Amino acid sequence: MGKIISKSKFKPKSLEYFRQIEESGEELIITDRGRPVIKVIPYSVKPIEAIKLLRNTIKKYKNPTEPVGIEDWESVN
Repeated sequence: MGKIISKSKFKPKSLEYFRQIEESGEELIITDRGRPVIKVIPYSVKPIEAIKLLRNTIKKYKNPTEPVGIEDWESVN
């Protein structure tokens, strides 16, 4: 987990914090009244990072062209 700061401390030094995030690659969590509300992370163009986010979110179908949930549909006729 990265550095944690309050909104009031972030506001006057936001550009400084942005530069730190760019250089270090660490995330910054901003709190409001002690509760985390925003997470600032460095932008990444690495495709592997996007793939990691999608990992375990896609179902595997044995027959992808076969209708899914056909028994859940009702006929109009």
